[in-house]
Amino acid sequence: MSASPAEVLSASASPGLVVSDLSKRYRGKLAVDQLSFRLPRGEVVALLGPNGAGKTTTMMCLAGLVRPDSGSIAWQDRELGPERGRWVALIPETPEIYGMLTVWEHLVFVAKSCRLAAGWKNRGDGLLERLALAAERDTLAEGLSKGMRQKLLVASVVLAGAPVLLLDEPMIGLDPSAQRELRKIILELREQGTAVMVSTHLLSSVESYCDHLLILKQGRCLAAGTLPELLRERGKGSLEEAFLDIVE
Repeated sequence: MSASPAEVLSASASPGLVVSDLSKRYRGKLAVDQLSFRLPRGEVVALLGPNGAGKTTTMMCLAGLVRPDSGSIAWQDRELGPERGRWVALIPETPEIYGMLTVWEHLVFVAKSCRLAAGWKNRGDGLLERLALAAERDTLAEGLSKGMRQKLLVASVVLAGAPVLLLDEPMIGLDPSAQRELRKIILELREQGTAVMVSTHLLSSVESYCDHLLILKQGRCLAAGTLPELLRERGKGSLEEAFLDIVE
């Protein structure tokens, strides 16, 4: 019987998520071009790049929502096929939720679908409290604002506990309090051994919670490393200056 995502997450070896030569075309145009990188357990990697760089396509390929044309995706030395949604969870920029379910029913759906262990209700309540959704517990999702829908999606995906978490522009639509809480949650997941990737244009927030940076343009990796490494290589004093130097 194959190991569960939780069992693999607790393994001592930690190659993490390894992406090799990933490529994806749309109507003959390369959106992702032979992209290779590693997303280690217990680290937060920022995926940066201008509009059209291939960030969202990369994440959708990793989460199994888009079929890549070539390349491989492996977690803990185990190559993942189309079922990789069990291992890799994505919080997209536009929150897609079930309008006719209440906030709490979303968490119940996640718990049953993922066969979460006893105790998930306390964790679910805690997430709703932290994301200021407790008062909306019995509200239908269709009645929530965009920001609240985003927070509901965050609570649902974090509750599921996938070993790899991808967040595409997660701060868009969130108020400052929710942004701060989400950063705290991301850092907690890192401490728990989750491999986290965040795609964002908010360069000022990257320094506070990301361990490594991956900068794309036209589907190719132009630079990768820690922030001090990139600043030293480019001779720049800030991430914004280094980023613009790299992509322009």
